[in-house]
Order: sequence, then structure tokens, then C-alpha cells
Amino acid sequence: MKNLSKIFKSTLLVLSIVITSTLSYAANNSDKKVETVVFKVEMDCMGCAGKIEKNIPFEKGVKKLDVDFKAQKVTITYKADKTNKENLKKAIEKLKFKVEEIKA
Repeated sequence: MKNLSKIFKSTLLVLSIVITSTLSYAANNSDKKVETVVFKVEMDCMGCAGKIEKNIPFEKGVKKLDVDFKAQKVTITYKADKTNKENLKKAIEKLKFKVEEIKA
């Protein structure tokens, strides 16, 4: 009976350590800085918008992409530790579009 009690206490201790370390790791990863940038992009047709929607989400760090053809705007939410505004602008320019950042 004493062995069973020791095993139970040891298991409980190990389990609490695992849970604590997992929660700590999750908290550290969740506070990565996420930023949003808005670009004015000259798009001629819906095919242009589709080209951006198809390619830009695969750029490193991109979390969310919104292409508004009528307003000629592309809004990108990205992880600041993975990429920056300049890299995203260059990625759109590689697709042969004129790009200009819209400052808030």
C-alpha cells in the first residue's frame, strides 16, 4: 500500500511538471508579435487578385491575406519575427504588380 501511494505521488508530480512546462511553452509562443500592413496594388482584373491570393499566403510568416480588387488594396497580417513589410512588398512586386504601402 505504501508503494502504491509513492507511485501515485510520483505520477502526480511528473504530470504536474509536464502540464506546467506545456502551458509555459504555449504562453511563450503565443506572444510572438503579429503585424498588419496594407498595400495599394494596381490590379487590372479579378485574375490579378487571384494571382495574389494564390501566391502570397505561401510567403514566410503570412497569417492572413485579404485582397480587395475594387479598392485596389491588399491587407496582410504577418508574424514580425518571420518577415517584414519590405519582403512582402517585394513578393507582390515579383508577381509584376505596382505596390505602394498605405500608411495608417
